[in-house]
Amino acid sequence: MAEHQKFITLTPKLYDYLIAHGHNGDPLRAELAAETAKLGMISGMQIAAEQGTLMGILAGAIGARSAVEVGTFTGYSALCVARALPADGKLLCCDINQEWTSIGRRYWERAGVANKITLKLAPATETLKALPASHTFDFAFVDADKTSYAIYYEEILKRLRPNGLILIDNVLWSGAVADESKQNADTQALRQLNDFIAKDTRVEAVMLGIADGLTIVRKK
Repeated sequence: MAEHQKFITLTPKLYDYLIAHGHNGDPLRAELAAETAKLGMISGMQIAAEQGTLMGILAGAIGARSAVEVGTFTGYSALCVARALPADGKLLCCDINQEWTSIGRRYWERAGVANKITLKLAPATETLKALPASHTFDFAFVDADKTSYAIYYEEILKRLRPNGLILIDNVLWSGAVADESKQNADTQALRQLNDFIAKDTRVEAVMLGIADGLTIVRKK
């Protein structure tokens, strides 16, 4: 444990301050978030505004042209990434729910990025394994069924270019990963992947306390 623990607990007031002082106020993103919220409890699967901004910044900073997303939901994260890609950039979105992704399609059209996005409605493991070995990615986001995270990680990493990034969501799982009394399948899968990545010599990684925890992996 570090002698001086440099973190801060966010209050609702401080979180509002954080959001207000980043570029998180895009009207179209806000409209999509509002429509997603009408779905009820399931809307909690949508990423946080500042996470979407960070994803766009990172994709743009590394000059990403080819990206993949596992778990698209209503398309918020895809919108953030697609906007950061160049005009000829490509984003492969993997999901299994037509109802939710149809919401995303409308917003991608309105944002002028639909031409960059290919949506595959099929189990992501099948979609990824079916890609030719020559297919490479610069940037990836994983936010789907937790028990398959390890598979997604390996399938993407083998296709990721050197210095490419994989972002993995929900790695703190509301704190359950650090609570040994929590032993359900999702928690165990996340805990095992977190432990694996921490020792994976093929990459450099950092885990951040953004939203429900976000790991950023850079392939060496």
